[in-house]
Amino acid sequence: MICEYNMSIQTDRFFVFLRLYTLSILLSTRLAAYRTCKCYLHEFTSGRGPPFYSMTTDDFSFVERADAPAKNCGTEGEPTEFFTTELGRSVLGQAEIVLCSPEFTPALAKQVDLVFTSPPFPLNRKKRYGNKQGSEYIDWLTSFAPLFRQILKPHGSIVLELGNAWEPGRPVMSTLALKALLSFLQTGEFLLCQQLVWYNPARLPSPAQWVNVERIRLKDAYTHLWWMALTDRPHADNRQVLTEYSGSMKKLLERKSYNTGKRPSEHNIGRKSFLTDNSGAIPSNLITLANTQSSSDYLNYCRTRNLQPHPARMPIALAEFFIKFLTKPGGLVLDPFAGSNTTGAAAEKLERRWLSIEPNESYLEGSLGRFDEAKISANFQH
Repeated sequence: MICEYNMSIQTDRFFVFLRLYTLSILLSTRLAAYRTCKCYLHEFTSGRGPPFYSMTTDDFSFVERADAPAKNCGTEGEPTEFFTTELGRSVLGQAEIVLCSPEFTPALAKQVDLVFTSPPFPLNRKKRYGNKQGSEYIDWLTSFAPLFRQILKPHGSIVLELGNAWEPGRPVMSTLALKALLSFLQTGEFLLCQQLVWYNPARLPSPAQWVNVERIRLKDAYTHLWWMALTDRPHADNRQVLTEYSGSMKKLLERKSYNTGKRPSEHNIGRKSFLTDNSGAIPSNLITLANTQSSSDYLNYCRTRNLQPHPARMPIALAEFFIKFLTKPGGLVLDPFAGSNTTGAAAEKLERRWLSIEPNESYLEGSLGRFDEAKISANFQH
């Protein structure tokens, strides 16, 4: 009887353990988002002291604690302020560490108007800027969803640029980026406001094997820009991004007349439907920008200092478009995967506050070429 009783207890314990283990597997996706934050959150909540900086809501100013460690004296991987301007701050470090650190977590809570960024794409070949692959990429991108939710204003926006990927050694497109996007949306409980496309007519033909060599696929010339928010109506104003009227529209406005009536689409065009001059046309969700710049202040700065330019730079006009569309002057823009800091430079130009994060020190040093040297306060040695 005793033996049977002990065996019954062990069996019950086994099934309790099995249930707990199964539950842990089901929750693994949610928990993965917080693993990188674990040590930082422990320090912040264990009473070891307040963050090294506090930020006021109005001016994005950081007030340093008297007992804060000196800049650039932290251990490897610790966030380090690289340079600042009157409007922005460039930080050296991994985004997942910076955004979980006690210095930034409370300071950024519900303060960011726009997260505009281009995370490394899930390409088949490893790039210098550190792209991940497979399920690792999905888990990695998903882990940022709760972090972005924590720092985003209630009417703020997130715009992620995600490129296309292909199955290794096959002329078949990968759905990895889409799976990562869906996981990101679900975990962060974000709403998808709109899908936009950036078409680069000057992009080189790729994938080369299928497009150039075997000639069995077409040139991949676009990337997706996924606009997300916490609400149906985040701040947005398309009047800030109007495009120039076409020649025919300009003539229509001059002659003050239009071919009215019902169209095959069943739209009924009235006599004055298109006679109001709104100073420009509403842009579509297809953004056409060639990325062919071979000479710029940034590239010249890198050349003269023997620095390697970032290999996947976006045109600054792309960042400007979304900053004007989704923020007001003085708003705060975050790019957690800054690269050459195109986003920060665009925000500075448009008089928005900005915060950029980048783990590659060489890329950060090169990004100084995008800013007025007289306005930079650098915290590193050339």
